[in-house]
Amino acid sequence: MQSLDALTRQAVALANGAAATAEVSRQMQICNACRYCETFCAVFPAMTRRLEFGAGDAHYLANLCHNCGACLHACQYAPPHEFAVNVPRAMAQVRQETYTEYAWPRAFGALYRRNGVTVALATAAGLALFLVLALAMRGTLLHEPLAGNFYAVFPHSLMAWMFGAAFGWAVLALAIGGVRFWRGQSPGPVTPAAAGEATRHALALTYLDGGHGDGCNESDDRFTLLRRRFHHLTFYGFMLCFASTCVATLYHYALGLPAPYALTSLPVVLGTVGGLGLLAGPAGLLWLNMRRHPLQGDPRQRPMDRAFIVLLFATSLTGLALLALRDTGVMALLLAVHLGTVMALFLTLPYGKFAHAVYRVAALLKWAIERRQPNRLQLGAD
Repeated sequence: MQSLDALTRQAVALANGAAATAEVSRQMQICNACRYCETFCAVFPAMTRRLEFGAGDAHYLANLCHNCGACLHACQYAPPHEFAVNVPRAMAQVRQETYTEYAWPRAFGALYRRNGVTVALATAAGLALFLVLALAMRGTLLHEPLAGNFYAVFPHSLMAWMFGAAFGWAVLALAIGGVRFWRGQSPGPVTPAAAGEATRHALALTYLDGGHGDGCNESDDRFTLLRRRFHHLTFYGFMLCFASTCVATLYHYALGLPAPYALTSLPVVLGTVGGLGLLAGPAGLLWLNMRRHPLQGDPRQRPMDRAFIVLLFATSLTGLALLALRDTGVMALLLAVHLGTVMALFLTLPYGKFAHAVYRVAALLKWAIERRQPNRLQLGAD
């Protein structure tokens, strides 16, 4: 009976994926006849190179879409029109199918459909694990000040192996998913010019400007650059925190300088600035997510979107609290909470909203390659 249920769920998932792909194809054919939004973002000039939209095309265009909302608010065929063209929602639905289809291991793709629960369970498990470990190693979570020495609570080797394995798994899973997606696109050879252009667009979030530089449409027809700026705070805050970890690793292994580090040291400065970005960015993104127009995006994916945002915020908040109180008697408790949160983040990276970064960069690279090739249809200007 269990195998029958599994087959039924698989059949339903395949049907949902086919329906989402078919809806993108229907809407793109209407958009191809209209062309009003041709200059809004890369999706529409890429669309003009096609007359039909198969599954590969739908996945490509869906991940090229940044969900800025400009086309929805500009479209004369948007609901309640009988054509019911809603490109952001259709693309969002296909993006989830991308994550599910290319996930590795493939069975873990189901975690995207219950991502809010997945993140909650992973966080609870991470917190329980490190709280129990801290109690086992020190016998208490409240102690005399330890001069900010985290290794007096958890040995460096234990943390290095645990988090190295978790992060390695996340990188491996995301890389395999990205390679699978790329192989299905047949984009052509990667040139330095195309790679440079894709990198520039990814780092600048070019297509969150609505095609005219004024930004996204969030709750109404007014344009705003807030979503782009909050994304930048989140992304570069994450990268600064990652850089802090890399520098601390270099200090420890190459220079023989173990933690704790002074507040003015490079690892701490990088981590503090990055942590502040990871507070402001996710807080702003969550605020915008809760205010977005009801037609914008896929409502079924809000738990996944918000769970990832909240987890990023919690990771930063616990890290900054740990830094501020590392010389007090609650350091072990805060360290356990922070490490449990970080472990949950690492384990869920390949099976949550973070995956969109991998597929979006791949789609941007494909577009950078494609736009340098002759347009055989000659139906639109790039």
